[in-house]
Amino acid sequence: MSAFDPKRTSPSGIVALLVGRMRRWSSCPLSGQCCCPMQRPKAKSWAGCYPVRGQAECAIFGYEENMLNETTIATFKSSLRGELIKQSDTRYDTARKVYNGMIDRRPLLIANCADVADVITAVKFGRDHKLVVSIRGGGHNAAGLSVCDDGLVIDLGRINYVHTDPKNRTVLAGGGALWGDVDHAAHAFGLAVPAGIISTTGVGGLTLGGGIGHLTRQCGLTVDNLLSVDMVLADGRFVTASAKENPDLFWAVRGGGGNFGVVTAFLFKAHPIHTSYAGPMLWSLEDAAEILRWYRDFIGKAPNALNGFFAFLTVPPGAPFPTHLHNKKMCGVVWCYTGPLKNAERVFAPIRKFKAPALDLVGPIPHPALQSLFDPIFPPGLQWYWKADFVRDLSDEAISLHVKHGALLPTMQSTMHLYPIDGKASMIKKTATPWCYRDAKWAAVMVGVDPDPANKEKISNWAKDYWTALHPYSAGGAYINFMMEEGDERIRATYGKNYDRLAKVKKRYDPTNFFHVNQNIKPAK
Repeated sequence: MSAFDPKRTSPSGIVALLVGRMRRWSSCPLSGQCCCPMQRPKAKSWAGCYPVRGQAECAIFGYEENMLNETTIATFKSSLRGELIKQSDTRYDTARKVYNGMIDRRPLLIANCADVADVITAVKFGRDHKLVVSIRGGGHNAAGLSVCDDGLVIDLGRINYVHTDPKNRTVLAGGGALWGDVDHAAHAFGLAVPAGIISTTGVGGLTLGGGIGHLTRQCGLTVDNLLSVDMVLADGRFVTASAKENPDLFWAVRGGGGNFGVVTAFLFKAHPIHTSYAGPMLWSLEDAAEILRWYRDFIGKAPNALNGFFAFLTVPPGAPFPTHLHNKKMCGVVWCYTGPLKNAERVFAPIRKFKAPALDLVGPIPHPALQSLFDPIFPPGLQWYWKADFVRDLSDEAISLHVKHGALLPTMQSTMHLYPIDGKASMIKKTATPWCYRDAKWAAVMVGVDPDPANKEKISNWAKDYWTALHPYSAGGAYINFMMEEGDERIRATYGKNYDRLAKVKKRYDPTNFFHVNQNIKPAK
């Protein structure tokens, strides 16, 4: 025990030094004397006062026979085909980073799984040693829930294969694949799978939360195009879920997030989409109210082959944007038309006739290029703060508030988007998947974004103020992939009447809530 000095080492530091599983028996604030009870049956323990966040904390730790030690971890490491990263490894700080630079968590171990066998081994290891476990696909989760403190991260990044079947128009993607991988593999065969708008987003996280993007009106949500998944459950079992196999589980993963297991493979239906007529149109901020009212009325009547999301934005200072617009706050619509290219000019004629845009970059573009169009503006590591809501109606009063807060964009990369979720997405029954807002017209998101951590409060406060002003005009819940950690009530509001069914599925497949580092659905009682 001489390696551990409780007077100099915090509880989290002891965990790192011992590389063990600790069980805190009691704690108290600094009172001048240590008040820890030393008598605990059936446990080896020690006590001391530890400085924690400006206070001292008295604590007793018990460690059990199944504690983690160097031998245990070495055995775990040798059982993996992939890599096991510890806090002392040189790659640790890089491996623990996620897309949102605002997240700074320190897991005890990171298992970079090479295959399904590694995932099974990691799940069993985390369960047997009572570790907090998080699942990382692409690491894009808004709240950073793919990484945890003092626990085990099951990283799927090496399971990133993609296989396209052009005959059956399907795409099989590994649990660690990114959407750019899928776009590239499918495009060679003239196919596309509905996804988001950033190609570095992970397939797993976006899919399990629902999946909205450029093809929502044309093809539905990503989960509406999911045919089956392979999963590792909390007890280590490997299962397939589809309409025929484990249909209750298949229903739950189509929007219920990572609550039910580790998805190691996704099989999607693909669509014959190769080159779209797409891109942004920008108008002066002074025209925002007029554009929003027109957009509200236009998009709901537009053919399903046409998608377009509204945005408040600041023009990036670089190509392809003209110099006179650099750093100017504007409003715009990012269009995506997937119908015959010969009809595109006719479809866009009334749009251009309504009000000539200050910038029109809409034209033929290969689908992978459209999907990666905004990647340079939003590289990994920026500070992100998200607020979101579903919206059924966009009243004139709501539009006035949008214009007011949209004009106050705090930084160049901060933005507000209104994603249409009607068209094909609205043709699915509310109970067909956990996504119950099929009658909503838009998914609204306000994101404060900036590279400088010093601006964290600035971008967060703007997003919160914007959301607070517009929330009374919302449908109540929000797109789960656009949410920070906002509590049980918010999660229930997001799933509505489907929540209780999700809780029952959770109880069947994860009764101990082993997978809880997520937008958590607790097992039914």
